[in-house]
Amino acid sequence: MPPKQAVEKSHPRLRAWAAYSPESWVAPQRDRRQSGSAVNHRRGFPMAEMTIYLGNKNYSSWSLRPWLALKRTGAAFDEVVIPLDEPATRANILRHSPTGKVPALKHGDVTIWDSLAICEYLAETFPAAQLWPADKTARAVARAASAEMHSGFAALRSHLPMNVRSSFPNRGITPEVQADINRITALWRECRKRFGGGGEFLFGAFTIADAMFAPVVSRFRTYRVEVDEATQAYLDAVWGLPAFQEWATAARNEPMIIESAEF
Repeated sequence: MPPKQAVEKSHPRLRAWAAYSPESWVAPQRDRRQSGSAVNHRRGFPMAEMTIYLGNKNYSSWSLRPWLALKRTGAAFDEVVIPLDEPATRANILRHSPTGKVPALKHGDVTIWDSLAICEYLAETFPAAQLWPADKTARAVARAASAEMHSGFAALRSHLPMNVRSSFPNRGITPEVQADINRITALWRECRKRFGGGGEFLFGAFTIADAMFAPVVSRFRTYRVEVDEATQAYLDAVWGLPAFQEWATAARNEPMIIESAEF
């Protein structure tokens, strides 16, 4: 752990964090809102002893995706936030994830790493949550859209990193980033047009596809990306999810700063 004085000089928000003990770098937290047998029994789900390992909520887009899906299941779980970009980060993560990266989900003796793999596991474990569309065609398109988000849009990722609590309206949009924005918004419009008639989300009800694009929703807000009215309605629907607001509140309260994501 760096000396307290050095941390305090690096950024004012880190002063509270500097007082933490090294053990508190990895801080478990019970998801109390959805814990409890009564809640889960009413929803028809069995109690599941699960722990999800996450990066900083303000910055870790990959952590947000499966966390939203897990919240959607209604299952009880613990969460452990491991601060990123610190000397002990990799060692701490390797205790729980074989790749040294977050997120990772532990369910009994099963460990799943990778955001989309975790979402798929949750969809199979909690079928009543309907994390994929019921219709075969819609489900195939939802999987394709999720896979495209999983593997693509490198320019947007690198130039507009997720930063939930900040606002950078003057961050320049490069041609490569604009091309990513154009493709994403076109995909959203197409999904909404073909499959979104039953609700506010890409396939009507909330699905894994919405969880996969949720960090993009946050990025569009942070960098004030201009969109059309229909796209803005989708952004508002995702941002307005109670689970997303819970995540955003936690992100705003985090003391940790990653300077490379601040402009």
